[in-house]
Amino acid sequence: MKVYAFGDTDKPGIMLFPGTCCYWKSNFGHVLDHLQQHFYTLVASYSGFDDTEHSTFISELDEVEKIENYIKTNLDGKLFAAYGCSLGGSVVSLLVSRENIHIEHAIIGSSDMDQAPKWLAKLETAIMLPLIYPLISGQGSSFMRKKMEKKLKEGGEQAEYMKQFMKIMGMDGSVDLSFMSKESAKNQFYTDLYTKVGEHIQVPGTTIHVFYAKKMGEKYLQRYHKYFADPDIHTFDLKHEQLLLDADRWTKEVCNACGIS
Repeated sequence: MKVYAFGDTDKPGIMLFPGTCCYWKSNFGHVLDHLQQHFYTLVASYSGFDDTEHSTFISELDEVEKIENYIKTNLDGKLFAAYGCSLGGSVVSLLVSRENIHIEHAIIGSSDMDQAPKWLAKLETAIMLPLIYPLISGQGSSFMRKKMEKKLKEGGEQAEYMKQFMKIMGMDGSVDLSFMSKESAKNQFYTDLYTKVGEHIQVPGTTIHVFYAKKMGEKYLQRYHKYFADPDIHTFDLKHEQLLLDADRWTKEVCNACGIS
């Protein structure tokens, strides 16, 4: 696991956590210039998903422990803010609920917060990995890629969203992601499903902000109220992580959540 830092250390710090099987540069590269105007910006790059390391993602909890150790060693155990993209929202939730470090503003980025018993998580992983891994790594043919390419050719609003979403996931072919191993992808997908973040999470001095993408469906709003005791819900009439696609608007909303003008 590595952490990449950008900007002025005198500014309040924010750490960004990528989504499922995401390469940090693809996931957050487009917001870094905007964010550095307001924050000392750090980006976590998970084990097994960094092109400068030869490592394997073991489990979500193993990665959370590494992140906690980094924050304790380098940031005095404290973060002003954290943003979790998709799976990264579960990472942020665990960092808050475990209380080994402290975060003032924990932002959950339209995460699905999906959780399942181990047997079901194992089954879902066995079904989804052969579809997802070739799409992400670019290795071999992918039924999912063919379906997505067909959708893109149809054009329209949905196609534009898919095009931008594939880019932040690193699925557009602009970046060589062959360094991501199938083992790391499997472990990340599987352990994220069965690792419980807790319920009614509430920590003194921490505000949990949720960027709720309304077009994902109301069941996700219900999950946020299940997992967090008093979440600050920011509702957007958007799809999953669609807000993040617009760097300028997303940065303004992050600043707004953190009380920075």
